[in-house]
Amino acid sequence: MPNKTCRFCHADLTHTFIDLGVSPLANSFIKEKELNKMEPFYPLHTYVCHHCFLVQLEEFEAPEHIFKDYVYFSSFSDSWLAHAKTYVETVVQRFDINTHSKVIEIASNDGYLLQYFKEKKIPVLGVEPAANVAIKAMQKGIPTKVDFFSESFARELVVEGHKGDLIIANNVLAHVPDLHDFIEGFKRLLTSQGMITIEFPHLLNLICQNQFDTIYHEHFSYFSLLTVQEIFKAHELELFDVEEIPTHGGSLRIYVKHKEDQSKSIHSNVRKMIEKERYYALQCLETYEQFADKVTRTKFKILDFFIQTKKAGKTIVGYGAPAKGNTLLNYCGIGREFLPYTVDRSPFKQGLYLPGTHIPVKSPDIIRETKPDYVFILPWNVKEEIMEHLSFIREWGGKFLVTSPGIEVV
Repeated sequence: MPNKTCRFCHADLTHTFIDLGVSPLANSFIKEKELNKMEPFYPLHTYVCHHCFLVQLEEFEAPEHIFKDYVYFSSFSDSWLAHAKTYVETVVQRFDINTHSKVIEIASNDGYLLQYFKEKKIPVLGVEPAANVAIKAMQKGIPTKVDFFSESFARELVVEGHKGDLIIANNVLAHVPDLHDFIEGFKRLLTSQGMITIEFPHLLNLICQNQFDTIYHEHFSYFSLLTVQEIFKAHELELFDVEEIPTHGGSLRIYVKHKEDQSKSIHSNVRKMIEKERYYALQCLETYEQFADKVTRTKFKILDFFIQTKKAGKTIVGYGAPAKGNTLLNYCGIGREFLPYTVDRSPFKQGLYLPGTHIPVKSPDIIRETKPDYVFILPWNVKEEIMEHLSFIREWGGKFLVTSPGIEVV
């Protein structure tokens, strides 16, 4: 990767984390009339910086192209809504967020989270780049700015009189190619004694739980606390607490303040998590360079299961059409010959085809009609919710298939 540099520390990138071949954009679903058109594929090759240990992809497509018309709506996951509601109740009580506070969410999607602050009469503002998604939030009465967050956009918000006592950014940090600009925007938008909470999938779990399918082009970076702490420190922002949360296969929620803000003490959780990451050697290149062998072995096991099942005359169908599923299917070469269809609760995905594999996305109702032997759960992070919704497949002896961290039939 000559002349490529780390997006945080600008060191040369020469060490591979995992090379998953080539793949289309994971959320670039195909309409039926487009099935015979050329589809762009890009290298899905991740690198680890030998200096700051940020795991990262090259930027092949700008966020403006990826997120302009988005098909992911947060409100279609019951467990995610429950997570959001619990967060609101907790943060309101712990930090005395009230009707005099201003809550701003970056990448606010369809208002899935801000609606719970609004119910408490707490002033809110969403920032969402996908206009089609933002409309859903505005229909709920949630004020939403349709734009990409940046330092310059933060300046505009401040001029308009917006500053956040609480700024929220859930599962968006990975989607940002220019980390310095994005985080400087936080600093500018945050009140002097305000705080930022950010959730992101934990790199430690990606490695330990073999979550290679969470790598896709929309995710430019993959974070450990060791690295993310240094990124914020570079902008005179300080982590004062961290929590492990179960979402997306295991995430971190970090709490951030201005460095000069003395009203919040540093929780021992920060030191404990840094110690945990050092215990698992996330500060050592060898840890990252060993990951590829594990992923290759997993690919062989997945393909062997599908081949043997096909030979036995049994059927497998998919449940869900998440980005992570598209990474797995394209990397493993699983097409319609193995998976005739997948289903999704979101009507915005039904009738479309998965990128690369062109597997059709249908309504979940078809599962009762076709009675498959196995339902392959692609969004494995919400497998319990899905298994509950589809418990009726037990009526004909149907089973569930999950492939993370390894092949599991339930």
